[in-house]
Amino acid sequence: MLPAVRRLSASEKLKLIRILAEDLEAAEDISPLESFKTYDLPTSYDCYVAGAELMEALEQSDTHQQ
Repeated sequence: MLPAVRRLSASEKLKLIRILAEDLEAAEDISPLESFKTYDLPTSYDCYVAGAELMEALEQSDTHQQ
């Protein structure tokens, strides 16, 4: 199936993507997330240790390039 899909034009591929997305949207229980529920997602906000490590990596990168 993939070789046939790869031979499609760009516009045909977009149509296929839309069709598949609509099929998924119509399917039930495809997402572990529930509507109107709040989820805590980990981010790098207020993660000072990660920031310090990134700064150190950047500084080491700068000294290796010179």
